[in-house]
Amino acid sequence: MLIAGGSGWDAGAVQALQRFAENWQLPVACAFRFQDLFDNHHPLYAGDVGIGVNPKLAARVRDADLVLALGPRLGEMTTGGYALLAAPRPRQTLIHVHAGAEELGSVYAADLLLQSSMANAARALETLAAPAAVPWSAWAAAAQADYQANLLPLPVAPLDLAEVVKTVQRLAPADTVVTNGAGNFSGWLHRYWRYRGLGSQLSPTSGAMGYGIPAAVAASLLLPGRCVVAFTGDGDGLMTVQELATARAHGARPIVVLVDNASYGTIRMHQEREFPGRVSGSDLVNPDFVGLARAFGWAAERIERTEGFAPAFGAALARDEPTLLHLILDTEVSTTRSTLSAIRATALQRRHP
Repeated sequence: MLIAGGSGWDAGAVQALQRFAENWQLPVACAFRFQDLFDNHHPLYAGDVGIGVNPKLAARVRDADLVLALGPRLGEMTTGGYALLAAPRPRQTLIHVHAGAEELGSVYAADLLLQSSMANAARALETLAAPAAVPWSAWAAAAQADYQANLLPLPVAPLDLAEVVKTVQRLAPADTVVTNGAGNFSGWLHRYWRYRGLGSQLSPTSGAMGYGIPAAVAASLLLPGRCVVAFTGDGDGLMTVQELATARAHGARPIVVLVDNASYGTIRMHQEREFPGRVSGSDLVNPDFVGLARAFGWAAERIERTEGFAPAFGAALARDEPTLLHLILDTEVSTTRSTLSAIRATALQRRHP
């Protein structure tokens, strides 16, 4: 299994990575919030290893004979809390390539540690001669099939975030830049958006709240000919909502999709998991986001049902001005795989088996 991630990549390195994977028929996973390093439509793409990882992909990483980590830090997010790769000595043969000497060996005693830029490493790997036939081709194909199956959502009413993400992908240009901040809302983006190329994903690997809106404003100014879409939550968006003024002042035209569940959703999820039924400080009393966006000079629309999103997003694409789409999501919808009630019930069962 090859896990690509980290910084220092350029277009040539990404292309070399793809040719190396093709030569050796290696299944490729991307580290947490580095999903644009490998074409998500490629038949060797296996998904992303991060928060909310596909359970079948997690099992494949654990069961792999060899893991080639090309660029990622192998921190808590990419290793599933250090469970996918046991520290300090994983069961799998581990090759870790990273640009920083201070990172290599800091957690894992890998079988081979290599300090290298991603450009040099990827181009060197591309030159390795592959055998005429590899015995793991079927395993790679099965990993891709698992990824495809993970793209099939369970319908949620009245507003289905999976369909929202798929609608944006269907209607927006292929070279759209997508940004996001931190929160459970980003799980739908990471699971269902299919990145095509380097530089199309702007996400905080540190988990910093408030990143999505200013990142979208910056991308829109830097790349004025490209569509830029920010996904943010209510708590996340309120951290930097004043950047709507910056966008208007400088002529940026991003589209902001703001998911409002009247809650700090990630904190609420952990509260239910650790202290079921005891909610403390995670409920939000939000402003009128449509009115707030309009006060900054943006177009804005409130959407409460799935069927209302496509026409609203289509209209946003057609405008020559920034637009905020305010989505109302039931607080009960916690992650792409679970609800608050289910998380609470599991926690109570664990306490009182």
